[in-house]
Amino acid sequence: MSRATGVGTELVLPIETEAFLTHLTVERGRSERTVRAYRSDLLRYCGFLSEAGVDPLRATEADVEAWSAQLRSSGLAPSSVTRMLVSLRGMYRHLQGEGIIEVDPAAAIELPGGVDSLPKALPQQDVATMLDTVAGAAAGGGAVDLRDSALLEFLYGTGARVSEACGLGFGDLDLDARLARVLGKRDKERLVPLGRPVVDAMGKWLDTGRPELVGKRGTRDDADAVFLGARGRRLSRQAAWTTIRRRAAEAGITAEISPHVLRHSCATHMLEGGADIRTVAELLGHASVSTTQVYTRVATDSLFDSYRAAHPRAAASTSVAAGGTR
Repeated sequence: MSRATGVGTELVLPIETEAFLTHLTVERGRSERTVRAYRSDLLRYCGFLSEAGVDPLRATEADVEAWSAQLRSSGLAPSSVTRMLVSLRGMYRHLQGEGIIEVDPAAAIELPGGVDSLPKALPQQDVATMLDTVAGAAAGGGAVDLRDSALLEFLYGTGARVSEACGLGFGDLDLDARLARVLGKRDKERLVPLGRPVVDAMGKWLDTGRPELVGKRGTRDDADAVFLGARGRRLSRQAAWTTIRRRAAEAGITAEISPHVLRHSCATHMLEGGADIRTVAELLGHASVSTTQVYTRVATDSLFDSYRAAHPRAAASTSVAAGGTR
């Protein structure tokens, strides 16, 4: 990374940070405008560190606190400070998750007003509508439709990351046992169960659809890939992201959608259905249950929303719903 800040010298983000921005686009489904905002925030942060001669990958909690203090004293609106700190936390959380840094220097940073971001999840009915719509298209037997049905069922049914789905090989699947082996972050393997809809969709894709897309000039890796693109090569994360957005639009879903939203939806809906948090953590491949605990807040928020909308005396229980006791 260039730390120079003089005239005529452009500050360049570390390649690891560029990879994080790509992750936001491909796996998290963030809009181009949002990613531009992240880039701007991180360039400003890296410029701050550059003046002190600090590498962003070696920054300490004290460096992050100094940046936070400068932002808070700069006269910026609290919402702007929050956005910049959220960008920073997201980057360092990603770098730690990828094993690039051992300690997250922004883990303890507090946002103005206690603002925090919660993962987004689609309503269960929206997910069902999308899956039913693509399954209806797949009933015609088209290879791409069969693939898309299998892909969406797998992502929602297992909570897998899009990179894990795209990396699946034939040796990772056992449809008879209803199990799949996925390779997660830091090359950690885990087994995930496959529900009947996933098994059925995967079976139709592998038996009928995939043979039509196998490329004659594909590599050995392509030949082993479970999910293929239209030209017979291993399906890329970008192609999977595009597919999910297109299928959601076809189903009339206007909410923000991405592979990561399906992963969030899987976790949230399981907790709403009564699943144990440790079970959900194991399914998602979280190294710590604390990472999964944020979903319990989402599930609780949904419970309170339903209660407020349906109970005739809900208005009298606002303090309880907010966490108060009597």
